[in-house]
Amino acid sequence: MAIDWHTIFINDLDLPYALEIAIRTVLMFLFVLLLLRLSGKKGVRQLTIFEVAIIIALGSAAGDPMFNKDMAILPSLLVFALILGVYRLLTYFAARNEKIESLLEGDPMYIIEDGMFTMEEESHKAFAKDEFFAEMRAASIEHVGQVRIALLETNGQVSFYYYSDEDVRPGLPVLPKPYSERTKHIVKRGAYACTFCGKVSKLSKATACDRCGHEEWVPAIDTRRLA
Repeated sequence: MAIDWHTIFINDLDLPYALEIAIRTVLMFLFVLLLLRLSGKKGVRQLTIFEVAIIIALGSAAGDPMFNKDMAILPSLLVFALILGVYRLLTYFAARNEKIESLLEGDPMYIIEDGMFTMEEESHKAFAKDEFFAEMRAASIEHVGQVRIALLETNGQVSFYYYSDEDVRPGLPVLPKPYSERTKHIVKRGAYACTFCGKVSKLSKATACDRCGHEEWVPAIDTRRLA
């Protein structure tokens, strides 16, 4: 069976229709940009889950009129107006009711407390460890023992609160080379950090972590943070 490449790539596209697509695309893009500006947000990093849903709805409303000649632009603008109205209404109520705000935007989540990962199941599902380690390295953090508290904010950013230099404790390394030394076999006595929860224990042989039950360890480090 021969493949009809003309139908796949061109079909009934002609110059007038191509120009119409260009005009529709520019107009819809400008309308989306205008609505996002009206929402008051400065960037993607400030978006919550609720606002991401708004963006998806906008994309759906804007997509079809860009290339579908049977779709008029004015109905899409009506959808835009309704989306903006719903957004403004919900944010109005959210600003006056903490329960509504929590329902729409979620709550900050503790990831690290007292130099160890929290044990809540939701916190472990909220991030990939490699990705979170990258966030820590970007903040000049060498090991988890330098961090008193880490909060995953509702907009996806991570806020770190550090120990003072005098209070830094041994912790789980986040740099690739030290972390690559993780093992389930311990032959030398020393301070080891659990790779799952970050608890540091003095060990001379392999054992399960008494905090989380996992059995993988890595030599802990206690360097001070250099900002």
